Amino acid sequence: MPLSSIIGDKYVLIDFWAAWCNPCRQENPNLVANYAKYKDKGFEIFGVSFDKTREAWIKAIKDDGLTWPQVSDLKYWDSEAGKLYAVRSIPHNVLLDKDGIILAKNLRGEDLGAKLAELLD
Repeated sequence: MPLSSIIGDKYVLIDFWAAWCNPCRQENPNLVANYAKYKDKGFEIFGVSFDKTREAWIKAIKDDGLTWPQVSDLKYWDSEAGKLYAVRSIPHNVLLDKDGIILAKNLRGEDLGAKLAELLD
């Protein structure tokens, strides 16, 4: 699923992560909770993995209960999407408005929930 297919009708959080990234995995329960709360109110997450192997990537998606769209070119730090958004470390995320304009970067923990509440509640 291309990112362009969901921009336009929802706020989209592009989440750059990887199965091997412990801070990323620790943030996933927060993403799952916010997704459950706001997915029916105009919020979508688009996961972009920096993994090297499909097996590790798919296992992490399943283990962490990530139900939103996920993509990976399995190029690790050479990820094309990572280059496009100038990602230098993960976890990293970018919140886009309905027009695809960046509203915020690196919203984690309570900051993400507060921003979504401001936009969608």
